[in-house]
Amino acid sequence: MIIRSITTFLNGSRIDGLPLEQVKILTNLVRSAKKRYEEAGYEVQTSRLATNSFSEFLPLGEPTHCVKRVQGIEEMVLSEGYDYLSLGPAVPEMPESYVLIPEIFRNTESVFLTGKMINKKCEISLPAVRACAKIITDISTHETNGFQNLYFSALANVPAGTPFFPSAYWDGDGTGFALALEAADLAVEAFSQAKTLQEARKLYIERLEFEAGKLENIGELLGNEYGVAFLGLDLTPAPFVSVERSVGTALEKLGVRSVGLHGSLAAAAFLMDAIDRADYKKIGFNGLMLPILEDAVLAKRVEEGSLTVKDLLLMSSVCGTGLDTVPLSGDVTEDQIASVLLDVASLSSRLQKPLTARLMPIPGKFAGEKTTFDFPFFVNSCVMSLEGEPLQGFFDSEETFNIQPRRKG
Repeated sequence: MIIRSITTFLNGSRIDGLPLEQVKILTNLVRSAKKRYEEAGYEVQTSRLATNSFSEFLPLGEPTHCVKRVQGIEEMVLSEGYDYLSLGPAVPEMPESYVLIPEIFRNTESVFLTGKMINKKCEISLPAVRACAKIITDISTHETNGFQNLYFSALANVPAGTPFFPSAYWDGDGTGFALALEAADLAVEAFSQAKTLQEARKLYIERLEFEAGKLENIGELLGNEYGVAFLGLDLTPAPFVSVERSVGTALEKLGVRSVGLHGSLAAAAFLMDAIDRADYKKIGFNGLMLPILEDAVLAKRVEEGSLTVKDLLLMSSVCGTGLDTVPLSGDVTEDQIASVLLDVASLSSRLQKPLTARLMPIPGKFAGEKTTFDFPFFVNSCVMSLEGEPLQGFFDSEETFNIQPRRKG
């Protein structure tokens, strides 16, 4: 297990942008955290900074000035030693915030952004869904392989303080920090050693709680020392591109021959149940992440045809974080993507759980063709087909609507 990110959080303001004094406090905390976690035996992969929604502190009505402000913020944050910056979500209450995202991406290299599909009244916003779909199709053409979409995600009910990018943003008082863990190997190890399902769950919970205890102790000490709230851990079993660190491997160790076949839903629910039962300070998803291009086994199952976009959505109903690094045909339309995003937002609303969609249309590629990314944290797979057509009737409108969670009993 490694620490994928030490993620810090603070609020930007219209007057100061990002307050340099607070940034420097967080920088010092990150340096100390990296040293202490490494001394405790953990590899720290990156450090990241996330803010409140950029719509709250950037001049949206002045696009050129807005982009220059973002460039200045990016330069300052990188000079402080951070690897990546998230400027939070575009929001349905300010439609113009979505329009700016493609231009910000054209002029930055380390900035992540997101778009909310659900407004402050907990209503699904059809205009926001379409705005997110437009962003995905627009930025897919910024690079020849569609790579820009790694930096964007559409959000549904994702809470502030989530340490995984792109979803990270802040809306609290003061500052905070949390850890995003790359921990699929804990599940692989536990399920490989166990002889029964009960033992598999027990071993996995024990591993989660053992590692969490060490991570939390250091985090609380650092928080007290620097006056920054330690928010907790996101022990979502995020994978790496090797088989032994694959969440697909973990699921198949439970008895599913190939992820995507029947039985996969049960495996996903079982793994998520163990995470829920583990006792530690949780923040963010703490669910099951199924990123196709970041997981060797999932990528292989897509190539074999056993794992589809609909399978990923189905598994998200019991555990997951949604659709992540899903490679799509370069000719997929904005309207087709909107239909998928509407499903994600509706599933999230009905189940009252955070879900995201990070979709990656690849110019010049079609369903079934091999991807050709040259990125150390990606494994190449096949472009996935999307069974979606443009929305019509009531869904093809400017309405917002609420979906209540199912009542018990």
